[in-house]
Amino acid sequence: MSSIESKDVHKIVVACDAGMGSSVMLASQLRKQLKSAQVQVEHTPVNSIPADADVVVCHVGLAARARATAPDVVLIPFQVFIGDPAVTKLVSTIKSGGTING
Repeated sequence: MSSIESKDVHKIVVACDAGMGSSVMLASQLRKQLKSAQVQVEHTPVNSIPADADVVVCHVGLAARARATAPDVVLIPFQVFIGDPAVTKLVSTIKSGGTING
């Protein structure tokens, strides 16, 4: 398990697997929620996670592939695309400060 301080999060990647666009909606939602925190949010295929990602957010079904692609990055797996508690906690930790574990 990796961790990162919220102040050190500059780039979040929402990783997907050529789905129905749900992860695109999640990335858009995160962009809006984290606009004031100056955090860049990108959407990429799970096999193409960029090396400069600080945190990767992906569906639990893709977590093993995301971990293989980016082994040293904090990984936040979620169950539900909109309103998942893991994503809500990530946003609140970035806004209020603290350690993000994943």
